Amino acid sequence: MIKIYDTTLRDGTQAEDISLLADDKVRIAQRLDAFGVHYIEGGWPGSNPKDFSFFNKIKNINMKTAKVTAFGSTRKLENRPEQDQNLKAIVESGVSVATIFGKSWDFHVHNALHISLAENLTVIEDSLLFLSRKMEEVFYDAEHFFDGFKNNRDYALATLKAAQRSGAACLVLCDTNGGTLPHELTSIIDIVRQEMGDEVQLGIHVHNDSETAVASSLLAVRHGITQVQGTINGFGERCGNANLISIIPNLQIKMGYNVVPPENLCKLASLSRFVDEISNKRHSRHQAFVGRSAFAHKGGIHVSAVQKNPLTYEHIDPEAVGNRRRVLISDLSGRSNIIYKANEYNLDLGSKEETEEILKKIKDLEEKGFQFEGAEASFELLVKKTTGCYRPIFSFKGFRVMVNKFRHDRPPLTEATVMIEVDGVIEHTASVGAGPVDALNKALRKALEKFYPELKKITLDDYKVRILSSDKGTSSVTRVLIESKDDQGNKWGTVGVSTNIIEASWQALIDGIEYKYMRKRGVGCDPDMKNSTPLS
Repeated sequence: MIKIYDTTLRDGTQAEDISLLADDKVRIAQRLDAFGVHYIEGGWPGSNPKDFSFFNKIKNINMKTAKVTAFGSTRKLENRPEQDQNLKAIVESGVSVATIFGKSWDFHVHNALHISLAENLTVIEDSLLFLSRKMEEVFYDAEHFFDGFKNNRDYALATLKAAQRSGAACLVLCDTNGGTLPHELTSIIDIVRQEMGDEVQLGIHVHNDSETAVASSLLAVRHGITQVQGTINGFGERCGNANLISIIPNLQIKMGYNVVPPENLCKLASLSRFVDEISNKRHSRHQAFVGRSAFAHKGGIHVSAVQKNPLTYEHIDPEAVGNRRRVLISDLSGRSNIIYKANEYNLDLGSKEETEEILKKIKDLEEKGFQFEGAEASFELLVKKTTGCYRPIFSFKGFRVMVNKFRHDRPPLTEATVMIEVDGVIEHTASVGAGPVDALNKALRKALEKFYPELKKITLDDYKVRILSSDKGTSSVTRVLIESKDDQGNKWGTVGVSTNIIEASWQALIDGIEYKYMRKRGVGCDPDMKNSTPLS
């Protein structure tokens, strides 16, 4: 069995844009435990208040699967093991597993520790012997092992043998600089296994500086490694660590190893998003296996083939890892894309002619700069308008936006007025905002909330602006993508395009509001909707 060792809470937090509170780390640890990882490296006890707090809090959590490990370094040369504050903090952390790192590269011994090679071996041996007598399991991270092996093979192996003599349960070979390519790494692992014997448990810890961390980790397993270290979403210093979100499904689905409980693998996408959310990072749509685009199909030929058999353009079933298939609508779309999306939304396209009309409209609009890949709500509205299943929730009478700046040292004052009509009632409202789009959004909502109180539950979750024709300067065409969200966590995207950014924003705002109320009524088509009065 391959053991998964997660170091998101320690090595992952060394990324420059990641910072986790103690409570954040506890929540992630609980989620990792529920998913089925074997070891969770909690941090470096005693090194900072957050890690100290984490180890105090995690004592009160009943872990079902995982063992929490404490991390640290070998003792300082001048300290006896029992006097070394780092080793004492590991023992006092209250966990049963420890992982300590030591220097295996002679270059580091001379230039970082400034001690002799023999003294470094003594430090490794003493530190591990001290911990192995007090902990249930002790792992040894051979820092910079592959660089050390290439520079001084005999000494790098000597550090492993020192750790083995002192009771290390697993010797973890670390590519700390991330510069070792997969073919080099596996050749060195084979030599280590010959030198150390097959009974020695070996682990792998790879950084992603050469963009090969996942490949190296998978190949390491094929060459006898039994413990794989990495982080969720590849978090880590510099270019990150080996990404467990890719490693786990590759090992389990494609390579046949028993890694996590099979029933938990479908929770992989949810775990990935959860860790990003807690870390205050936007989830990467292009991440393998779990990204929103991982099983997204845009080309018409692809979509047609996937409808016949998903294996034509999908390497696994998306649902196996908790993801789903998506069909994108763009100027590359064919009839298959339109039909697929219509079926997804339970829309009746009617005749072949109507389908062709929708396709033509999409291609014409994308020629003008519209993009429906991230604006599927606008696409659904387009289909309903084309097939006569659309009923506007208000009649537009006009809007005005004013920006006034009275003092150089203060921001401008922005005010928007909106006039609409609902069921014969004219509503004329005004609002101020942080900018023209904010003011316009507030004025529109103020006008509509009288008729549609549930609008208060809709918020703007994201707002993106893209300049499409930069060669035209300030008169360039602008595309606005808006993501809206309701109180149930549902999200939908809308799009607007114009040479005027306010007009483009207005288009996307209106689509976002009308889509919500259209979905509230149901996605089917009422023949009486065509040319009907606004909703009341």
